[in-house]
Amino acid sequence: MIEFSNVTKTYKGVKALDDVSFAVGPGSVTGFVGPNGAGKSTALRILVGLGRATSGSATVCGRPYHELERPACQVGTLLDAGALHPGRSGRETLTLGAITLGLPRSRVDEALDLVGLTRAEARRAVGSYSLGMRQRLGIAHALLAKPRALVLDEPVNGLDPQGIHWMRALLRDLADAGCAVLLSSHLLHEVEQVADHIVVIGRGRVLVQGGVAELNRGRSLEQTFLELTADADRSLA
Repeated sequence: MIEFSNVTKTYKGVKALDDVSFAVGPGSVTGFVGPNGAGKSTALRILVGLGRATSGSATVCGRPYHELERPACQVGTLLDAGALHPGRSGRETLTLGAITLGLPRSRVDEALDLVGLTRAEARRAVGSYSLGMRQRLGIAHALLAKPRALVLDEPVNGLDPQGIHWMRALLRDLADAGCAVLLSSHLLHEVEQVADHIVVIGRGRVLVQGGVAELNRGRSLEQTFLELTADADRSLA
């Protein structure tokens, strides 16, 4: 469903991504983890057409994002919950999204119910929302068209424990229904709870990938991650 094939991205002679290859199959959640500056956000932006690879390819359903028919209906994305217009209400935000995607307005209420935003909350301006509420609204927007693939960057940031538990169940339900979910997060414990597969990236290169049990071998994901990225954390450079 989602595939990175030998993706390299070079900025001014520096490789932000170096020969990155991995795939996310339908009906699964893949956790995409790495230190700050490892290249995760760059990879996600290339996947959804917001950046261009220097070489290699990133595809959904075998095609680059911009070549998909109605790409925003096939790929749901949440890369920055803070990018929502602060002056619009939550309902206005979703209604405009539904109109743009050619969806019935009934999907707005369905999406609100899916993410647990009340009608009163939906009438409020997004600028008054907490970060957790913005995350829920952003996910509602990503799910408006019932996409086949979902790409999320730090979706649990700002959520309280109940919200994190809800997010975990939502992602599992989406995957069980056949969606391919690519999840980037620094919260390793939460990734470990929901992911079927893990891809660890450091300094732009895939360090290891595989099933959770296969990679951990009786250890926590945090222990595995720290061991693998000890020499790949840009914050230590």
